[in-house]
Amino acid sequence: MMKRLFAGALAGVTILGLAACAAPAVQRGAAETEKTAAMTETAVYGAAKNPKYVFLFIGDGMSYPQIQSTSDYLGALQDADYRQAQPSLDDNQGAKLDGPEYLNFMNFEAAGSAVTYDSNSFAPDSASTATSIATGYKTYSGSINVDETGSKKYETIAEKLKEQKGWEIGVISSVNLNHATPAAFYAHQASRNDYYEIGLELVASGFDYFAGGGLLKPTGADGHQKDLYTLAEEAGYTVARTNAEASAINASTDQAILIDEDLADSDAMAYEIDRTSDMWSLADYVEKGIEVLNNSKGFFLMCEGGKIDWACHANDAASTIHDTQALADAVQVAVDFAKKHPSDTLILVTGDHETGGLTIGYAGTDYDTYLDLLENQKISFAKFDSDYVAKYKTEKTPFADVLRDVEKLFGLKASGAQSDKLVLTDYEMQQLKTAYEKSVNGTAASPYDQEESILYGTYEPLSVTITHIINNKSGVSFTSYSHTGLPVAVLAEGAGADTFNGYYDNTQIYTKLAALVGVR
Repeated sequence: MMKRLFAGALAGVTILGLAACAAPAVQRGAAETEKTAAMTETAVYGAAKNPKYVFLFIGDGMSYPQIQSTSDYLGALQDADYRQAQPSLDDNQGAKLDGPEYLNFMNFEAAGSAVTYDSNSFAPDSASTATSIATGYKTYSGSINVDETGSKKYETIAEKLKEQKGWEIGVISSVNLNHATPAAFYAHQASRNDYYEIGLELVASGFDYFAGGGLLKPTGADGHQKDLYTLAEEAGYTVARTNAEASAINASTDQAILIDEDLADSDAMAYEIDRTSDMWSLADYVEKGIEVLNNSKGFFLMCEGGKIDWACHANDAASTIHDTQALADAVQVAVDFAKKHPSDTLILVTGDHETGGLTIGYAGTDYDTYLDLLENQKISFAKFDSDYVAKYKTEKTPFADVLRDVEKLFGLKASGAQSDKLVLTDYEMQQLKTAYEKSVNGTAASPYDQEESILYGTYEPLSVTITHIINNKSGVSFTSYSHTGLPVAVLAEGAGADTFNGYYDNTQIYTKLAALVGVR
């Protein structure tokens, strides 16, 4: 499959804001009960058009910073003047910017914001936030569709649509299909780490289409359980593991599980920055999903851009941007479908939480950004770890040889003209050398564990230092290796889209959607 280009900018865009219109305050501590909330939403939005084709796109870890940095990066690449006449760090009289290049979903007719806190944290995880989106309930971080005691199970929007309306259901993820976010649409577990048990629920769900990354722990935590893929085939699923097998899946296939042929780190799909033209994209799986699911009753398709989150955890801005673009490409497939079914289709794009505390702006560049410098990065941190750093450790590769790879893969140079912003400063060179010693020779970077944790998190010191340097030279930065408490965008297009305007709790995404599609 060929790489797609994301949908371009449109004129007359409504700029994203933290709230598109006024909304009642969300009470602190507990969401409305499902029944009461659904009645309220039905009363307010009862006249809205009821969709029968629903696409829900979740950018894991994607909030306003991820969306806007991608938009700004693309705008920087489009602006020839910006690329040819970058101002110096202390010169604010550079070429005039034309502005960002809006992603397709930034043009959607409705723009809302959702608060993401869960039952025990203002910086929640994917399990609890996806539970809120899928069921309308809060729970603890780490729990999937159960209450805080772990004993009460919550039915998901996907399960209700299947049981009450007979809709076809699809779940896609660029990470593992039994990872937290996709699992939140079919599983009910007190721990998101019970991958085998979640996989059993996937098989038992009766959903029609699963696609993307491989299953974690397919033979159980101890490796002695019956293989989940075998169980899926016995349950009637056609399991496709190659591109050829995936291409053969069609509308006549009853139930299908498509596992990406080119699995990368942790059996997930490759980062978009590493994907080649012969590898399937997230958009390809959405296109195939429509082919499998399309019917006269209706369908619900959830698609997660999970590697946005993974890239942000590792503070890899370039990979974050590329995977956000990949999500926009997948959204475009739904937009194209909606053009043929304009009165029956609803497309939602949101995030479960923000990851990394990404910011546009860095102390070392003052008010300036040079986002097009990120174009020099040709590889994700993960692929650099596996293909390069692992070899450096084994072969004890000299630092001078490592620097040549760094220039080839990230554009960072040991020497050059003073005006070349990719040339490493003495400070940056020392950072890189210290990280090299830590990664390759195990030499402590600091006598303080706290300082090493801040420098590298749990990531490979050399890789994360390289991405930090190119991020900062570009004028962007991260504050964390973990999740943050920022609200997320909720962008909607199509039947009932106006329902999603406003500023509200993330449980209301479920409540509003349930009212529109008419489930109890």
